[in-house]
Amino acid sequence: MIRAVIIDLDDTLCLTEAVCFEMENKVLKIVGRKPMSRDIHLSTWGKPLFEAIKIRSPGIDVEAFKTAYHPLIKEYIKEGKLDSIPEVNYKALDKLNQLGKILMVLTSRTHVELQHLLEDDHKLAPRIKAFYYRDNMAYHKPDPRAFSELLKNSDLLPNQCVYVGDSISDAQAARDAGLHFVASLESGLKQREDFKNMSVDVFVNKFPDVVDAVTSLDSSIISS
Repeated sequence: MIRAVIIDLDDTLCLTEAVCFEMENKVLKIVGRKPMSRDIHLSTWGKPLFEAIKIRSPGIDVEAFKTAYHPLIKEYIKEGKLDSIPEVNYKALDKLNQLGKILMVLTSRTHVELQHLLEDDHKLAPRIKAFYYRDNMAYHKPDPRAFSELLKNSDLLPNQCVYVGDSISDAQAARDAGLHFVASLESGLKQREDFKNMSVDVFVNKFPDVVDAVTSLDSSIISS
């Protein structure tokens, strides 16, 4: 049986790449830099922001970028433009909890990028047991050891867990760590054929489909 459902954040639980592209280009304008192309943003998507921005805008003063970024991200969050999780996704999380699944988030974001989602009064707080992110993990995707602390802390075996993500690095990390993997295609950034060399248990077109995917995985494990 699947005991734990581990969820990626960006373009899995909520759609973020497009809005981040817009926001980061606003920051680049503030600090006097040329805008990046969508192609370079997509090719570096999934990397921690303050590392990726060095590739997206070569020669940038990262500290100046951070200074301009922090107030802008707060503005986007306040206006509901960033990390707006649809109500149907919250309902899906509730259904997974009702099935007795342990829910956790594992993301490549830093604490600065994630802290608003960690607040005690956020709607995720009663639904998610633990958050694993750049600052509290020794290893990071696609390194399969990204799951090591999570498994140890929760006394879980890899085959008792499923990771839900949208990228090749998500699939690679899950596969090499021995976890089941559900690939989300909702963002449109990846297609089924992009995962042809990866081990994918189930593809879903929108996050609420994860409930049926996990139920199906449970059934196949029981019958095997």
